[in-house]
This record gives sequence, structure tokens and C-alpha cells, in this order.
Amino acid sequence: MSAQRTALSPGRWHFQHGPMDIVIEAEGQAGAVAAAHESAWQRFTQLLDELVAELPLLRRPVAAGCPLRGRVARRMWQACRPYRDRYITPMAAVAGAVAQELIAAYEREGVERAWVNNGGDIALHLTPGQSVRVGMFSDLARLDLRQLRDGIEIDGRFEVGHAMPVRGIATSGWRGRSFSLGIADSVTVLAATAAQADAAATVIANAVDVDDPRIERRPASALKDDSDLGDIPVTVNVPALDAETVQRALAAGLAQARKLQSQGLIWSSALVCQGRVISTGGAAVELAPPAPALAH
Repeated sequence: MSAQRTALSPGRWHFQHGPMDIVIEAEGQAGAVAAAHESAWQRFTQLLDELVAELPLLRRPVAAGCPLRGRVARRMWQACRPYRDRYITPMAAVAGAVAQELIAAYEREGVERAWVNNGGDIALHLTPGQSVRVGMFSDLARLDLRQLRDGIEIDGRFEVGHAMPVRGIATSGWRGRSFSLGIADSVTVLAATAAQADAAATVIANAVDVDDPRIERRPASALKDDSDLGDIPVTVNVPALDAETVQRALAAGLAQARKLQSQGLIWSSALVCQGRVISTGGAAVELAPPAPALAH
């Protein structure tokens, strides 16, 4: 199927092509915004073929020396390179890298702010004085029609302003669309770029974990034939756990997040597991606010 696009409202578009499902919104001068949308669309139509052409290499673990040629593929590899001491492939940063590629179309005069949301991994463009509020929602299974009508009851929210060294936001967890080795419902990361945030969210979410026989895991290959994780066990179900067990899992994830923060790989992160939320700091996270902002 070829790439599809649908106008959702003035300044807002939905792009879809294969696994890429993207919502883009931009504000500013009408002509500049329209030109940016068209430029983003033209770039979007090329991306899937570029990535598929290098897919075998993108599914290999990151090692010394980047074997990739495409701009987005190399960005994925670079974002995952700091974590090459463990098993990680460039696919851990694919959604964020694609969002980051498209946001470049909006970095032009006349566009005041824009965001590209690729399934929850977000790239931002903010000019001086601009900011965006982002809402965290960790469990889509509890989303119901009432919330869609009256407003989503999100787990928390935070604000990213122009002055902050943050242009990427990403979320990972066992309830998400990608596999996770840990038990976090969600780990949301703020970083300099969307690709960096995506890779770091994967690593931190994997670290939110405990050894408990009640947690159900299965080989990734048994769930998806072409998974880049092969036979590595991934989390498929987490029952209600006691508070002490949840706290141990969160503590392990928080230690990993703080390590990445100290290394300058992330700006901030918020970790959610079974109703408990902790944050590394760096960005103020408001818990259970009365109204949502940009759903993430």
C-alpha cells in the first residue's frame, strides 16, 4: 500500500505508511506551515522504502563501525551506540528517528512550533517563547469511550519550553507497541533528539524489572517471526504485584535512568509501574492532573 495522508484540522495532518502512523501539528504563518507540511509529506513518502532496503542490517546488534548508509538508518545506529555493551539493535530508535527526520521540514522561518508524533515518540520544533505541554498515559487498555468524550484521565503531564535542551520525547514499556524486557507500564524520556529519547526509553524500560515467577515472558521470535530480538524473552503479562516488588523494579529503572542522565544522554524521565510514578527530575512532572494536554 502506498503512503496515505489525511487532513485532520487546519495545521494538523495524519500520515500513514505501513507501520508508520504519524500525527503532525504546526502553528505559525499559514503559508510557511503549508509549505512545511508539503515538504514533510514528500520526505515521508520515501522513508519506508529507505528503511526496508537496509532492514537486515538494522536488525543486527549495534557494534563498532556503522554499516548503514541512509540518513535515518545512521541516526538510529548513532542513538543506540551508547548502549552497545548490551543487546540493542538500531530498531530501538526507529520511531524517534523517523519523527526527527520529519520535524526538520518545520525548522523554517514562519513556523513557530510543531510536533511530529510517531506512535507516542515525538520530535519538537520550538521557537523562542514557545512551549508544549505533554500528557503521559501508560495503559491504553483502560482507555474507554467516556474518556474519549469527556477527556483522557492521564497519569501526569509536563511542559517543554524553548529554553530547555529537549527536542525529543519517547515512551517505552511492556504495554506499548514494541516489545520490552521489563515490567514498566511506561517510561517517558525527554532528550535532545527524538531518536536519542527513543533509544534511552527502551533501555530504561528494560531495566524496570524484577525476577518474579508471576511475570509471564515469551521469546520475541514466538510472538513475531522477524523480531530483531530473536529468542530473547520479552514481557507479555504482569499480574498485580505487591508494593515492595514494584518498588524494587522502579528502583532498578531509576538507577539506570539517573546513570544516563549523569552521562548527558537524557534530560529527564518519568517511570510508571502499576500506579506508581517516579521521576529523575530535570522536568517537573505533575501527577494525575485534572485535564490533559498533548496525549503521548
